[in-house]
Amino acid sequence: MTHRSTIQRVGFALVIALTASTAPMAGGQTISPDANGFITAQPEDLIPPEGSRAVRILGDPSQPGNYVLRITFAPGTGTRPHFHNQDRYITVLEGTWWVAGGPDAATHNPEAMRPIKASSFLYQPANGIHYDQARAEAVTVQISGVGPMKTTRVESDQ
Repeated sequence: MTHRSTIQRVGFALVIALTASTAPMAGGQTISPDANGFITAQPEDLIPPEGSRAVRILGDPSQPGNYVLRITFAPGTGTRPHFHNQDRYITVLEGTWWVAGGPDAATHNPEAMRPIKASSFLYQPANGIHYDQARAEAVTVQISGVGPMKTTRVESDQ
């Protein structure tokens, strides 16, 4: 094999690889947050804690239909007790996410939170009170569900 032939083959393979990684799947869509950048999501229910970032991957949680969000919580940020009117399906992509939920979750108690490590899946049922937090490290989660989704904050410990 000549040097020119090798360069042509490598170039061809690179074009194939780049095209495959950005081309939509048959009847679908591929999205890269690196390509789209992270944005502050709207409406207000979707705005992450200060220093954090969110991006809509698919759909709009405030509208009927499926949605997928990716949120990166900055170290030390999280949410207070709240619930959503729809089921939510969450995968921890990076870091360790700390969560609490259930009947006692109406009162914020950091000691009751349990760690959910990267690659773990979490199901949050509709109307299930919960809260969550990134502790020493940033945490990225991917959240999916069906809208319209509404968040209700629980004020029992204010």
